[in-house]
Amino acid sequence: MNILISGAGIAGSTLAYWLARHGMSATVVERSARQRSSGSPVDVRGHAVEVAERMGVLPRLREAATRVNRMSFVDAAGRRVGGMRVGRPDGGEVELRRTDLAGILTAAARDHAEFVYGDSIASLTQDGGGVDVEFDSGTRRRFDLVVGADGLHSNVRRLAFGPESRFVRHLGLYVATLPFTGRVPDPSEVVMYNAPGRSATLHPSNGEAVAAFIFHAPTLPGFDHRDTGRHRRLLHTAYPEPAWRLPELMEQVAATDDLFFDAVSRVRLDTWTAGRVTLVGDAASSVSLFGDGSTLAMSAAYTLAAELAADTTTTALPRYEHRHRTLAGPRQRHVTMVSRLLILKTRYGLTTRNLLTRLLPTP
Repeated sequence: MNILISGAGIAGSTLAYWLARHGMSATVVERSARQRSSGSPVDVRGHAVEVAERMGVLPRLREAATRVNRMSFVDAAGRRVGGMRVGRPDGGEVELRRTDLAGILTAAARDHAEFVYGDSIASLTQDGGGVDVEFDSGTRRRFDLVVGADGLHSNVRRLAFGPESRFVRHLGLYVATLPFTGRVPDPSEVVMYNAPGRSATLHPSNGEAVAAFIFHAPTLPGFDHRDTGRHRRLLHTAYPEPAWRLPELMEQVAATDDLFFDAVSRVRLDTWTAGRVTLVGDAASSVSLFGDGSTLAMSAAYTLAAELAADTTTTALPRYEHRHRTLAGPRQRHVTMVSRLLILKTRYGLTTRNLLTRLLPTP
């Protein structure tokens, strides 16, 4: 089979690797001219650890891993008011920067698949035998299958299934991340400042710290996830107070050319397949917060490749979807619960959470 994958991120690169291992031909097209460098650290856990091990990249993931083992909550003056342990002491999961994970997976797949950067799919026309694809560059090619691994704002999903508004539900939160060049005292500690409905976090990562902001807000009219100027203004409006290290962080928001900003959203479709087009990762079932999306993307890509190797597309695609929905469904419900714990809307809620984390043992 000759398969086109839209998106050279975590799902797309994992899928390209496993398609090649199963004897299929994979072409990966990526709109960006280079890999995105921003984004919060993500987790590789559960089945995704096994996938990484079978790809031979687990040692590289562990080498790039963060050394974080606790999270501290601080007040406006920077005093610790609560906290919890994070991660698993048995080494059953790996936390690392999103860009490191994507880069390692892409490097593993690059020798086995064709990667085309700086281009995107303009149109899809399918029949019983395959899909005719026209690219923004003007190139036309035919494939047996097209896979959308292009994230929350999937171009493939829009072309094959319909407008984003039909499938993407805003969860009332916005998230922003950027590389942080200031001082981070402890490489094993994530520090989070909370005000009602908002959080600002410094994550030491692995020598290259990341700043992250999450805040509650209703759907913003005309929101564009590519409008960096508006993103900066929204952050300055949401975090106006001179508390903790916010002035320093806002200076970096104004100066950076690597700001990621988007609405936290849930993607739901009745089916992930339309003829010879299917979806994987966040394009199919986004859980775009707190790290689980990367684990699910790797697991989904592995499952899809295995099913395609075992049977025809007519049978393989429904089997892939049935198997993976059992993993994605609970994670989509989990993100709402965790967001309520970390980004509480009232001072009473914050005080109660901080007190409980000081009094009770936490996993």
